[in-house]
Amino acid sequence: MAKTFTTGIVILALVAALGAGCATKGQTGAAVGAGTGALIGQAIGGNTAGTLIGAGIGTGLGYIIGNEMDKKERVAP
Repeated sequence: MAKTFTTGIVILALVAALGAGCATKGQTGAAVGAGTGALIGQAIGGNTAGTLIGAGIGTGLGYIIGNEMDKKERVAP
């Protein structure tokens, strides 16, 4: 029950973040990465610590990837 509730909260937060709109691909990547990382962390760890660690790692990786996409977009003619 708790796992389903946690997963639902994470999905709701992800939808809210994406629905609000992000100014850059870095921000969008961070939001998507946080949600995805939290889901993966919960699936692997099965506890709150796993969820939070996954969300943190996902946020960082998502931002890095999105920021690199922004950089390429600025350089391209």
